[in-house]
Amino acid sequence: NDRVALPPGEDAYQLRRIWLTKEQEEGYYYGFANEGLWPLCHVAHVRPVFRKGDWDHYREVNQLFADAVVAEARSEDPVVLVQDYHFALLPAMVRRKLPRATILTFWHIPWPNPESFGICPWRSEILEGMLGSTILGFHTRFHCKNFIETVDRYLEARIEHEHSTITFKGDTTLVESYPISIEWPSPEVQRSWPSPGQCRAEVFERLGIPSDHHVAVGVDRFDYTKGILERLHAVERMLEKHPEWVRRFTFVQVAAPSRSALEEYRLFQERIQATTDRINRRFGRPDAPVVRLLAQHHEHDEVNKLYRAADVCLVTSLHDGMNLVCKEFVAARDDERGVLVLSRFAGAAREMPEALVVNPYHVEETADALYQALTMPPGEQRERMASLRST
Repeated sequence: NDRVALPPGEDAYQLRRIWLTKEQEEGYYYGFANEGLWPLCHVAHVRPVFRKGDWDHYREVNQLFADAVVAEARSEDPVVLVQDYHFALLPAMVRRKLPRATILTFWHIPWPNPESFGICPWRSEILEGMLGSTILGFHTRFHCKNFIETVDRYLEARIEHEHSTITFKGDTTLVESYPISIEWPSPEVQRSWPSPGQCRAEVFERLGIPSDHHVAVGVDRFDYTKGILERLHAVERMLEKHPEWVRRFTFVQVAAPSRSALEEYRLFQERIQATTDRINRRFGRPDAPVVRLLAQHHEHDEVNKLYRAADVCLVTSLHDGMNLVCKEFVAARDDERGVLVLSRFAGAAREMPEALVVNPYHVEETADALYQALTMPPGEQRERMASLRST
């Protein structure tokens, strides 16, 4: 069935499904989108892979979706929403068939500097595709600036820096920042939550954490851009520098499996497991490991209980368009307790200066921030968290 009525039982809108062959999925999604564009834009020191066959599938699938958009349009000037790096070529493809359309594109991941993006063999085609947009959105002004400078470097276009617009082949694109956020829990929802003490007791019992331990948490997809390995090194270094925290501290890492069909991701997951095992051999006991690696998907309610039970939340992304984990942690702490340690390379760091902001590549700095968080007086915790919750 090409169409599905959503939400179930309400039929508020129709979802049009596009069927891909196995070869298209491999080349478009796993290949060019996630082995090419993903590492290219995150500048995470993982070499992007560019294969002509993947590019051909990427272009082919973008055309499939563009044709479907045009077929579904009920007027000559529809509003079209385009989401993320999987569809960089689609705006221009739609624009050619529907020149009066309002095309709104949001790029959820970072945009690198011109030098970094310039290594992509199809850089001009990608830029031209995105400039089919009426409005092109990024999380931060920094990424907008990088995109505009990239266009300036590689295309013949007229750029109005004051108005943040780019005119290319007669069409003008507004490039603007739209920081993404979360749905703030309503008072009714917050009243339904178990207390932080209840969450702590439940989480500690379920994971077998000694009741006198302090707990730090990390919640991520199993992805090399999230800084999980760097986070583990910081935990290890903190315990080396402050041995009094050995057997008083547990780190819980939720790592939802992601893109396991790609070798780079499988090898990364193996490396995280090996590092976890090594740290536990050094500092843990068989019945009380220092690091609890939970490599499975968790429901939101489970994660929220973990946030409410934790003393510290570690967000150490190597590069992130925004990162919503830090915002979810703050939203969960209506008791105004807990400390957020946040990577300066996450877009959210620009909005959340009351966090302990760190360079995740600097193990010493991150280890020191973790120690500062664990020893922070309750009054300072409340002051910082109250400010974060009012942001």
